[in-house]
Amino acid sequence: MTNDESENGFSTEFWTATSGDLKQRRDHIETPKFGDAKADAAKIVIDPSERHQDWLGQGAAITDSAASLIWGAMTKTQRDSLLHELFDPAQGGFSSVRVPLGSCDFSSQYYYTYDDVPFGEHDFKLEKFSVGEGKPGAADATKDLKYIVPVLQEILQINPALKIIASPWSAPAWMKDTGHLTYGGRLRFGQYTGNGYGKDFTFDAVYARYFVKYIEAYQQLGIPIYGITIQNEPSNAAHWPAMIWTPKEIAKFGYQYLRPALNKTFPATKIYFLDDSFSALNEPITDNVTPEEAAAFDGLAVHTYSGPYDNLFNANRAFPNWQMVMTERRCMMEESTENASHIMPGIIGNWLVRNGLNMITLWNLALDERGLPNAADSTGREGVVTIDHTTGKVQRNLEYFMLRNFGQDVPVGSKVIGSSNYTPDGFSGGLGSVAFEASDGSISAHLYNPTGKPLSAAVNVSGHGTDWQNVTVPAWGTITLHKANHAVNESSVPTDDAFKLNPSPYNTDDVAPGK
Repeated sequence: MTNDESENGFSTEFWTATSGDLKQRRDHIETPKFGDAKADAAKIVIDPSERHQDWLGQGAAITDSAASLIWGAMTKTQRDSLLHELFDPAQGGFSSVRVPLGSCDFSSQYYYTYDDVPFGEHDFKLEKFSVGEGKPGAADATKDLKYIVPVLQEILQINPALKIIASPWSAPAWMKDTGHLTYGGRLRFGQYTGNGYGKDFTFDAVYARYFVKYIEAYQQLGIPIYGITIQNEPSNAAHWPAMIWTPKEIAKFGYQYLRPALNKTFPATKIYFLDDSFSALNEPITDNVTPEEAAAFDGLAVHTYSGPYDNLFNANRAFPNWQMVMTERRCMMEESTENASHIMPGIIGNWLVRNGLNMITLWNLALDERGLPNAADSTGREGVVTIDHTTGKVQRNLEYFMLRNFGQDVPVGSKVIGSSNYTPDGFSGGLGSVAFEASDGSISAHLYNPTGKPLSAAVNVSGHGTDWQNVTVPAWGTITLHKANHAVNESSVPTDDAFKLNPSPYNTDDVAPGK
């Protein structure tokens, strides 16, 4: 939509509205006229002179569960349409994914790693390492080659700049002190494999080479790995694949073993610390990570399942060169509008971005109408989209709209810039905002309403006149704006398909922020 350039310095503006109940679904709204701010409006000043972190993009996890639906439940036409809708920069603009490095609880296959030998045996040289057998996507393919790899290959055809972060849920059982993938257990730190003495002959060194073998295997499949974490939820001894690490152990392993192993062949691959919820940041990170160890890492990975959320401040200013990426969160299939809003555009899209977040990667990109497939009992969950497992039809959840608000309006490489904010935590108080400036000077912003009633906002961009643009932000919802001097992405969200949800029973003690 064009606008009089003399009014604000931008020739093009595109505004949308998304309500928490999704009665508005990124609906294109008329560009507000310039004038005085309404008396009841919260004044939002966007300030490009206040520059913060780089914006690296957003997306969700391609678990075996999600990939099995995209590859197995959809026709090729349906799959092509959905993946373009999500990952095409001219449409949804999703730009990152997370993948499990081995099995996780959300799997349609039996639990596996890439080097499964009986406990008591060793594979020091990792000669039995394999990410799967068969042709990617074939009915008889195994492990990652069955679903995850072919889906990633198709996404990369659509968006070659996709950033992929890989996280293990467990090392192979023979590398652990329990001999099992599940219920936690620990790496056999410092133990010798029986092939010699010295650091190179410890289980630590073998496990570091395991990561390298994974990156090599994926590279040969045409899939570049942008970054890795050392352990998904290292504080969680779940009854699905899991492994316990202390923060000190993560720091030591990254510094002494993993970073040196990657430096030999994949020095650009990033390593992210922690990969757990804020409850795991219960003390200053500098108590567990020395500056020398911190230099082996590229950033901090966080989940947003449990607080206190201000534990983030135990870490986010400690090592200024670190990126911060969000690697996991989802809603329940029967989440209330208020809770879902506080989780997605609230804590994640507002509070975390304002406090330094560079990337958002949610949990399952897709689950079916029951919240499945799932190899454990992590039931009641929903994906970013819901795919009917019998027809391949698609419905889009609030997570989808939060991610698309970033992907469609905020170019990767933008800078987070200053903007007025009236919610201290993303789920209380008044209107929140986050704003961005792209390298071409275009401005985008999200205005978020954490309350159950519409709120008025008046927007001004510093340096572009003194007039205001008045807009109403829907209950639990978001207004987006994109100002540029060129054409912008004005693609629309497709209509949902019709099918009934049939949620599997809940099994969770998660709570929404503020609850």
